[in-house]
Amino acid sequence: MELSIELPEAIRRAGPAEARRIGEITAEAFREDPFSLWLFRNFAGIRALFLLQAKHIYVPRGFCYTAGDDGACMWMMPGGDNALRSGDYLRFAAHTLLASGPGAIVRAMKTGQAMEARHPAFPHAYLFSIGVRPRARHTGLGRRLIAPVLDACDRTGTPAYLENSNRANAGFYASCGFEMLGEPIHPMPDSPPLQPMIREPR
Repeated sequence: MELSIELPEAIRRAGPAEARRIGEITAEAFREDPFSLWLFRNFAGIRALFLLQAKHIYVPRGFCYTAGDDGACMWMMPGGDNALRSGDYLRFAAHTLLASGPGAIVRAMKTGQAMEARHPAFPHAYLFSIGVRPRARHTGLGRRLIAPVLDACDRTGTPAYLENSNRANAGFYASCGFEMLGEPIHPMPDSPPLQPMIREPR
């Protein structure tokens, strides 16, 4: 399923040269994220994950864009492939072991399995991450960033899906049309909630 996404002038699609910027922006936005901190215990592990996802998965295979150095999104379009390759697993394990220790690898594996079990089987646009630098928060940038793909979803009748890792963001996603999809995901008994959310096209 093709989505014709129209980006406004101040937002531009990211190519391979912008992968690091995408990773850095989204990592910083998740610096205090409850689920990410449970998963990695420190910012170094969070940063390693977002850099890897941007460079090896979402920029080359998905649809990523930035608003200068202030905000970024990583999406996977319907039918896209966000699975880790064998080389990606090795990179992730090496960086995570160094930054956060072996416990983080166990938590990440359980998280990946739990997310995959709940991921919708029907075609949808998947929002892996949206991030805004602290200096640009409360300016409406988050809404401007998420809108182009949601508008394309509305034009084509495509649902959008995400997992919300921070309860503080629930109101923002709800205002964009997302609703909770079932119970929260808890990969391990001590994990914060990871809430699946779906947005039906308008």
